[in-house]
Amino acid sequence: MIKISGLNKSYGSQVLFEDLTFSINRGEKVGIVGRNGHGKSTLFQIMLGTSDYDSGTVTVPKNYKVGHLEQHLKFSKPTVLEECSLGLPEDEEYETWQVEKVLFGLGFTEKDMERNPNEFSGGYQIRMNLAKLLVSKPDMLMLDEPNNYLDIVTIRWLEDFLRTWEGEVVLITHDRSFMDSVVTHVVAIHRKKAVKVEGDTEKLYTQINQEEEIYEKTRLNEAKKRKQEEIFIAKFKAKASFASRTQSRVKKLEKQGEMKALENIDDLELYFNAAPFGANQMLAAEEISFSYTGKEPFMIEKFSMPIGKRDRICIIGKNGKGKSTLLKILAGELTPVSGNVTKHPILKEGYFGQTNKMSLKDGATIVEEIMSADSSCSEGKARNIAGGLMFSGDAALKKIKFLSGGEKSRVMLGRILVAPSNLLFLDEPTNHLDMQSCDSLIEAIDAFDGSVVMVTHNEMHLRAVATKLVIFDKDRISIYDGSYDDFLSDIGWSDEDV
Repeated sequence: MIKISGLNKSYGSQVLFEDLTFSINRGEKVGIVGRNGHGKSTLFQIMLGTSDYDSGTVTVPKNYKVGHLEQHLKFSKPTVLEECSLGLPEDEEYETWQVEKVLFGLGFTEKDMERNPNEFSGGYQIRMNLAKLLVSKPDMLMLDEPNNYLDIVTIRWLEDFLRTWEGEVVLITHDRSFMDSVVTHVVAIHRKKAVKVEGDTEKLYTQINQEEEIYEKTRLNEAKKRKQEEIFIAKFKAKASFASRTQSRVKKLEKQGEMKALENIDDLELYFNAAPFGANQMLAAEEISFSYTGKEPFMIEKFSMPIGKRDRICIIGKNGKGKSTLLKILAGELTPVSGNVTKHPILKEGYFGQTNKMSLKDGATIVEEIMSADSSCSEGKARNIAGGLMFSGDAALKKIKFLSGGEKSRVMLGRILVAPSNLLFLDEPTNHLDMQSCDSLIEAIDAFDGSVVMVTHNEMHLRAVATKLVIFDKDRISIYDGSYDDFLSDIGWSDEDV
């Protein structure tokens, strides 16, 4: 129900869109994909009417209601239920059961309904805004990274909600499995234009690759024929008997034009630097207990787990239950109240957390920070890693003090990629990466000749990586020796029990 035609948008010398054209029709759920910096969020803001453009048209039907997730956190009601009920349409303001249903799906409890909205963390406050949006029943839902503040159970609920949504949806997310489970169509911002397909991201990227392969073969064939024509013209243009034929061929070439070679888009290549390790066991957690007060009740109680060679362990569960805390204990960032974490004496570890970016030096460049993690790292290697983390060209020479929080996280990831290690502790490492970078990082994790312990909410990454799970569910921690799909089949999440 939104039609975009001939859209052009530039920032100075940087051209984002050239004659970008596509439409979103009734009932379509459309995912928007593209590399970071290629204009996804700009297009989103243009569609919302909050950003201008250079030329083209954006057509929205009269009285068509577009709803989007508000990022500002300002609450006027004393309870969660009253606050979120503000989102209900005018003729349904007393249908608060609808609000409760959505809030429960987003991870709120019965007791939470009467709590003050300002008592909650920023992530849960964003969920309240999401609840207000979902109950407001707009014609179109526009969601930019809606699962950034959601855990795996809530993401699964939102997938089901959006699949049954009767209106239109526009979705931006780096979580490929989430997008593929929801959308009916995908639009890629590719080479400054829009490519739209019916289906999922796999179908989209396959089609783009096939079309570009055909284009390149056609271009090379045309170039070969053109060269033959030019040789003929050069050879016979001075001969009067061939004058008309050469002139005809000159006109034909001018009319035909020359197909331009496609600008090269580098595939991202990331890899972890594995240090040699001969023993079978790297680390053992033995009866560890932890709370931030140092007293009961413990967040983690009498937890034990060995980590062996080439283990792929994923820690999963709801937010606020202790996933990142457990990772920090295993990595030595926190000390357990009781129990021990025993490590092999030659063990080399890499730890990527959500807070360790504070160790970066403000005055250093991105390349310098990456090189400082390994004395054998050359500038060329550091630049390649920086490019894989979306700091290509001159962007790799930016100083740390000018980077956003998300950019600093990527630099920390670069330092871990280059430093030799046997065991990697990764806390949601794909945050702040686009889909292609996520795919590249997961491939690097799969190829790493060491062990990995990772916190993630992304089901596609779980399926690609995990051979063992640490599960925070039903107010306890359990270990499942198997894949994520086996866990869903054998046990499943308690909130989804029928």
